[in-house]
Amino acid sequence: MSLWPVYTGGGEPHAGISQLPPPPPWRAFNGRPLLPPPSEDPDDASASPDRTHRAQTYVVTDRSVELVNAALYLRRPLLVTGPPGSGKSSLPYAVARELMLGPVLRWNITSRSTLTDGLYQYDPLSRLYASRENEAFSHNSIEDHLRLGPLGTALLPYQNPRVLLIDEIDKGDLDLPNDLLNVLEEGQFEIPELVRTAHRSAEAEVLMSGGDWRAKVRRGRVRCNAFPFVVLTSNGEREFPPAFLRRCVTLELRQPDESQLKAIVEAHLGELDPDALELVDRFLHRASGGELATDQLLNAVYLTRTSGLTGASRSQLAEYLMPYLSQGLEPGEPRPDDF
Repeated sequence: MSLWPVYTGGGEPHAGISQLPPPPPWRAFNGRPLLPPPSEDPDDASASPDRTHRAQTYVVTDRSVELVNAALYLRRPLLVTGPPGSGKSSLPYAVARELMLGPVLRWNITSRSTLTDGLYQYDPLSRLYASRENEAFSHNSIEDHLRLGPLGTALLPYQNPRVLLIDEIDKGDLDLPNDLLNVLEEGQFEIPELVRTAHRSAEAEVLMSGGDWRAKVRRGRVRCNAFPFVVLTSNGEREFPPAFLRRCVTLELRQPDESQLKAIVEAHLGELDPDALELVDRFLHRASGGELATDQLLNAVYLTRTSGLTGASRSQLAEYLMPYLSQGLEPGEPRPDDF
């Protein structure tokens, strides 16, 4: 019998992922579990210190805990929206650490990103050069010129789900969300270069994203066993197609309130002193006139503690570190929607 929630947001690593019930019938996958689960070390040495810190200090809300669990139970992607600095990209690191799901796979989206970039990369030129230099070149060596992307690696048949962050999907091409639909719905994809050679070699070992490990791919097809925990982030720069939205669990993060801000600063920098409390108050006051990010407050608290400045100089430094991210109004000025 499973227990809700499997992800608590408490940050203490545990193997609660094993308590998940079977997926809904329409989200069941049957990829042969050929791969062991990723490392269960919550502070994996392969993770960079900044990512470990991000996972340990993330401050969750009740709403985010509920919707993370909904995405885990339903085997659906989690679309996280919200302003800059609201913690969108930190959430998957916190979930991966608590549920011991190994290093987070990350796909940073740009205007040039395509679905194939996330699935795999194939270098035909390097294969051509290799064939010219080696007369004994075999068609089977095509696998030496392939590497799975973050999405392709996440869809390998692990026993436990991998965590995949698709960051800033709203910066991608207009067609990218629709291109993702079939892969995220079916939990599988094909590598045409391997499918064409499957009659000569049914199995290939392909490099995975995030390391020098290789995965066995049979007949050019990758199908997940445990659907990955996929987090897609968006800054709200554009709308997504309804067909894409209905396949996601959507979480909207808001700017943290006073109590959340204090908890965030304490998690990163320790106990709040009077100067830090004053900066929190100033941040909240300034945020009423324009868009600010929590990172700016953290920068201000850290530097005013370590710079050695005092009085007006320290206050001015904090002001410099908290500029508006977009065109804002000075505190006290009326907003357009006030009329």
